[in-house]
Amino acid sequence: MATAYRSTGLIEFLHDLTYDQLPQDVRAKARQCLLDALGCGLFGTLQPWSCILTAEMIEERSAGNCTVIGHDARLSAPAAAMCNGLAIHGYELDDLIASSIIHPAAAVVPAALAAAEASGASGEAVILGIVAGYEIMHRVAVAMGVAPSRLGFHVTSLTAPVAAAMAAGKVTGLDLGQLTSAIGVSCSAASGIKAFASGDGGGMVKRLHLGRGAEAGVRACQLVRRGFSGPPYAIDGRFGLLEIFGGATAAPERLTDGLGSKWAISDIWFKVYPICGWIQPVVQVLSDMRGDRTFAAKDVASVKVGVSSYAAANNGNPAPVDTMGAQYSIPFCAALALLGDPKDPAEYGGDRLSEPAMREIQSKVEIYVSPEAEAVYPAKFAADVELTLADGSVRRMFVPECRGTPADPCSDAELEQKFLILARKVLGQDDARALAGKVSQVDGLESLADLTRLLGAAPKAS
Repeated sequence: MATAYRSTGLIEFLHDLTYDQLPQDVRAKARQCLLDALGCGLFGTLQPWSCILTAEMIEERSAGNCTVIGHDARLSAPAAAMCNGLAIHGYELDDLIASSIIHPAAAVVPAALAAAEASGASGEAVILGIVAGYEIMHRVAVAMGVAPSRLGFHVTSLTAPVAAAMAAGKVTGLDLGQLTSAIGVSCSAASGIKAFASGDGGGMVKRLHLGRGAEAGVRACQLVRRGFSGPPYAIDGRFGLLEIFGGATAAPERLTDGLGSKWAISDIWFKVYPICGWIQPVVQVLSDMRGDRTFAAKDVASVKVGVSSYAAANNGNPAPVDTMGAQYSIPFCAALALLGDPKDPAEYGGDRLSEPAMREIQSKVEIYVSPEAEAVYPAKFAADVELTLADGSVRRMFVPECRGTPADPCSDAELEQKFLILARKVLGQDDARALAGKVSQVDGLESLADLTRLLGAAPKAS
């Protein structure tokens, strides 16, 4: 029976959720998430992996009127969602929730936008879809437990189709039966392994995980509108996501704990640096230690970095060979914090990868499991860093949570500055500011036409 499954209560709650029921701070957070995602997506369109996928989708000539970020082309809703999801997740800049280890924006936002354009939905519907998508993605992820990550699955990728289906379903107004079927269909699209973090070269595939998830969720909603059906308990029923991926660590009760009083979107962490979330506090600490000083490799004797056991096992590549590897490497990012500008996305590739001074400092980085960091993981990504200089001076700092997290949040001004830095590389300053203005007023838009007109403008700046 339906009451035997927590997922039924979760889906019913989110289906019945209205815009007027959303607290003001939740609506405000959704607007922040939308702005941050669009900035990440605009910058992401400049990357080769985004260019490859967009060219492929444009060549297929899928019929539709949905915007591809940074391009004049219009595609079908699933194709546009895939291109935009990849672009948003295209450079390790998009938001995350630490406790569930997910990146919701790149699945939820492109699905909500594509569904809104395809159906003519309002800005209020988009905000509601974003909130609902974040909620189900986080809850499914925490209900799986830690088993998927330990096995090498990418939890963000596993939960992305469900989140996208919820977002698109809310935006287009699916009834409860249709929404339940769309969720059921999307669960069978759950996939994604962390081969990109093996240390042997990550390639481009991680960028695609979120695009494929957004595509799958939007497609599931389109299919159920035509009468396609899916299993009703594919989240926590027999052979559901929790059983198959979560196994012994699955906790179905987490699907509904605090539902309606604790909002997933309130726990969003906006990234300051274009790197893996586990490394953000390490870079922040070393940047603070460095201050205005310009270091040379000879000035640094050693760098000891204490992190969680998971980060120590998965982020220790001492000599990454590509951008993906660099963004996941504690030694590389630590060296960059001392020698370069870790906020600059351009610093994670090219000559930096083989620069002798960088490699010298990378070889001086020692990673160990910090008991303090291990105790708070995964709810918090902490770091204990000790920098010893050649003159014998030692600096040490422990950071339980870094800038951008709910404990140390970015201000609206900081988020807008990040957006403008990223967006103006594609749109130019005036259109970037105009787009930010539309996002700030999105709740009042009857349609997204004026917003997407700016978002889909052809590239104007380098």
